[in-house]
Amino acid sequence: MGFYSDRIVPRLVDISCGMKFTEPTRRRVCAGLHGRVVEIGFGSGLNVPFYPAAVESVSAVEPADLGWKLAGKRLAASTTPVERSGLDGQSLPFPDNSFDTALSTWTMCTIPDADAALREIRRVLKPVGTLHFVEHGLAPDANVQRWQRRLEPIQKTVAGGCHLTRDISALVTNAGFDIQDLDRFYETAAPKIVGAYSLGIAASPPVRA
Repeated sequence: MGFYSDRIVPRLVDISCGMKFTEPTRRRVCAGLHGRVVEIGFGSGLNVPFYPAAVESVSAVEPADLGWKLAGKRLAASTTPVERSGLDGQSLPFPDNSFDTALSTWTMCTIPDADAALREIRRVLKPVGTLHFVEHGLAPDANVQRWQRRLEPIQKTVAGGCHLTRDISALVTNAGFDIQDLDRFYETAAPKIVGAYSLGIAASPPVRA
């Protein structure tokens, strides 16, 4: 990782993803989290204020040292125990069936192999554990999709590898999850190319004998 990725991108993400309009969405996606939680792409801890009281602990997976440093004040203000526990969502350092719930917010756009990350999340969730997610991705409208494809190379360069055209619900389903609830919508405060959101809850089905 270079200077831009290490020192600039985490600050850009902290600012852009920390805007006031994201808070209702964060509150929605965090509702229902409980027990032991693994959060993929913890970033600068922007979800910390929205953890429900039922959350016992959070294992934070975050590759950026600066992101973790920027989370300091939010962590200090929280009563939820949070430990930085991994660097790579594609290879989680946890045993199978370790967590009750998982959280991913605007993360799957950036992970190089999102399918591998989702399969790892499913592996470390307990049977019938749930993944709570909100991601931006492929828009439902053809005209917006065309602009997403045109601008994706620029977006990947300036935003740390962020993709605009990933089909989030397909990725989640292909990783073996059962989507229980899904809301697809445009965030009105963001341009449509980055504001096509998928917010939902997906269950990890029990392994059949």
